[in-house]
Amino acid sequence: MSKIHMRVYRGNSEGGQLKDYDVEVAEGMVVLDAIHNLQATQTSDLACRWNCKAGKCGSCSAEVNGKPRLMCMTRLNEFAEGETITVMPMKTFPIMKDLATDVSWNYEVNKRIPPFTPREGADWHWEQRDADRAQEFRKCIECFLCQDTCHVLREHDKKTSFAGPRFFARIASLEMHPIDGLDRTELLKDQHGIGLCNITRCCTEVCPESIRITDNAIIPMKERVVDKYYDPLRILWNKMTGK
Repeated sequence: MSKIHMRVYRGNSEGGQLKDYDVEVAEGMVVLDAIHNLQATQTSDLACRWNCKAGKCGSCSAEVNGKPRLMCMTRLNEFAEGETITVMPMKTFPIMKDLATDVSWNYEVNKRIPPFTPREGADWHWEQRDADRAQEFRKCIECFLCQDTCHVLREHDKKTSFAGPRFFARIASLEMHPIDGLDRTELLKDQHGIGLCNITRCCTEVCPESIRITDNAIIPMKERVVDKYYDPLRILWNKMTGK
């Protein structure tokens, strides 16, 4: 066993601060193990969400040394010997207690997305490559790290006008499904604010499932919105045809 120095946020919706701890750890441990050890030996009231400890439930999202990460997938040997490990709650969402944040806003956004709706008379036989396009986005574990790192939500708090990368990925899984028949481009433009995304790819960088959110979801859907609402030739054609 050895010891590491940790700084962990302690507080609630009314405020809080970072507190220092020396924590015993063993070889092979992850940050979540160190948090559990801290709970067991020094501060049993430390609030922290977790479930599977296998990087598949998305529960233990936090910010480790300033980067949004899953604590269960962040190994302690990734840090330099003697480096202080600072663990903060996700900045984008309201703090409930310590490392636990209120992510319920995400589920309200999800309710506003029209679900999968097959086209009338659709042929339910399609190519594997068509299924694969939509399937990538279904790997999402809803850790909301992409939402946390997105500057539109994180720095500008545009929750009333911007859905965020997690839900652009969900809409992409529907829009790119070979059987779905709905057109969600107006929703993307007017309610979910896809135009506010300036394609920094920060959401892709933090995704634990390596989903190419920016390149495979956001950019193609931004192009669809531009083609439908801002293409001058299409606008002229619509005026000429009365559409």
